Amino acid sequence: MTLKRWILGVLTLFVAILVGGSLWSSFQEPQITNRLQLYQTNLLLHAAASAEGMTAEGGASLQKALLGETPLKTALEQYQTVRKAAQSDLEKLESRLQEVAPAAGEPGSPNVASTPSPRPIPSRTVDSSATRLTTALQQQRSLIDQLDLRIGILQAEQDELAAAQQTWDTLAQAATTADNPAAATAKTLTGLWNEPPRIVPDAEAQIQKNLDGWFRYAALARLYGLQQRTEALNTLQAEEAAIAQGTLFKLALVGTVPVVGAIAGAGLLIFLIAQRLTQGKQSILALNGEVPWQVPWDWEIIWQVLIVGFFLAGQVVAPLIVGALSPGLAALGTRAKAAYALIYYLLMAGSGLLVLYLSLRQWFPLPKDWFQYRVASRWPLWGLGGYLVALPLMIGVSLVNQQIWQGQGGSNPLLQIVLEEGDPVSLGMFLFTAAVAAPIFEETLFRGFLLPSLTRYMPVWGAIALSSLLFAVAHLSLSEVAPLATLGAILGIVYTRSRNLLAPILLHSLWNAVTMIGLFVLGS
Repeated sequence: MTLKRWILGVLTLFVAILVGGSLWSSFQEPQITNRLQLYQTNLLLHAAASAEGMTAEGGASLQKALLGETPLKTALEQYQTVRKAAQSDLEKLESRLQEVAPAAGEPGSPNVASTPSPRPIPSRTVDSSATRLTTALQQQRSLIDQLDLRIGILQAEQDELAAAQQTWDTLAQAATTADNPAAATAKTLTGLWNEPPRIVPDAEAQIQKNLDGWFRYAALARLYGLQQRTEALNTLQAEEAAIAQGTLFKLALVGTVPVVGAIAGAGLLIFLIAQRLTQGKQSILALNGEVPWQVPWDWEIIWQVLIVGFFLAGQVVAPLIVGALSPGLAALGTRAKAAYALIYYLLMAGSGLLVLYLSLRQWFPLPKDWFQYRVASRWPLWGLGGYLVALPLMIGVSLVNQQIWQGQGGSNPLLQIVLEEGDPVSLGMFLFTAAVAAPIFEETLFRGFLLPSLTRYMPVWGAIALSSLLFAVAHLSLSEVAPLATLGAILGIVYTRSRNLLAPILLHSLWNAVTMIGLFVLGS
């Protein structure tokens, strides 16, 4: 074996450990799915409030269409479901922290001498793990506190006063610190819905600070009503009505548009399958379906580009460089995360494409169909059609995937950041990263290079399958492997049939852009 192969072997082992550790770490992290459902539920509560201000018949019809006949009950059930999952995650974190704490030699830790470790655990590693777990534990407890505040309001608004009081009392008693804002707000809410009511002096300030959306509106409406502040109550109701009207448009974007697209995609998918069955090799899906690329390089070049150009550059080099730039990025304030994500991705893409170029330049000019970006072709139809077909398939796979992972398995960390981001400049940088930089780089590497290169050793369908799996694993989230592999397969089919990289780039860009816009709409 040559020195180059030895080096690649060592790098591959290093990358395997790195990727394996990231995947295992994601296995123990919650998904963002439940949080997304709550954001949509909050929009629905606003819309239901809007329906109450319409005519009785029209309002009832709209309310039923949005949340069913009992919108508050439906919302309460969704919040309680998320609360149960959050409690389960909390218990897992507590259990993991107890396992790490004894290794750190903390006083009072359980005796684990009966199961000795085969080798000492470095104290620095243990301390770091314990710190991360402690932080995660605090964040999870804060999330549960916020859920309990909202669950209590939903219960109180349905005249389940005893249940609401119990929810808030439990939160107040379980507070780990005396200055817990959620516990103080729980006591304030307890007083508002108590018989007789008890209004604390800073009730309005606490509600404004610690509640948002419909929940803030419900609590303030209760407060102003008890204080007989008619003018403040009327102003609040007018503001809520204005917000609720805008919410209807948001619901159409995040709910109706994807459903319409999925229906159209299902129709297109049925047509393509039927055409494939009836017309055989003359069908659209059969176009170039069995035609491999002419590949002048061997497996060692494929290995080199994938390990060095993508995983090593993206998971080691780019983070180190961006880490060195972190002090300068911090000066951007709230925009630092968006700048970090953009610079990180541009560095990863630049280094990856550089390795790709250096690896292939000895074969320039490349054979036919390699890295084709043909503007004068039907690539927009392939990209848009692929996006529509992807919608029903991804929805189906995601529903099955949720049943398998039960809210675990991790998610792309950018999703939560974008969901909570309100700065237009930051959102613009996130959108550029996801809808421009990522599609160009990932499609050039995975569809432009990897997929065609694999056709030297396997049929086209096998190259699509393997490149899609690697594409999914590269995102380092276990729960997203099945959906992303499905998306990767659709991208691969679109590329192998169109032989134009602009087609999968458009599909990829549409998918990421619509996802980002949907998150922004929900978070706003």
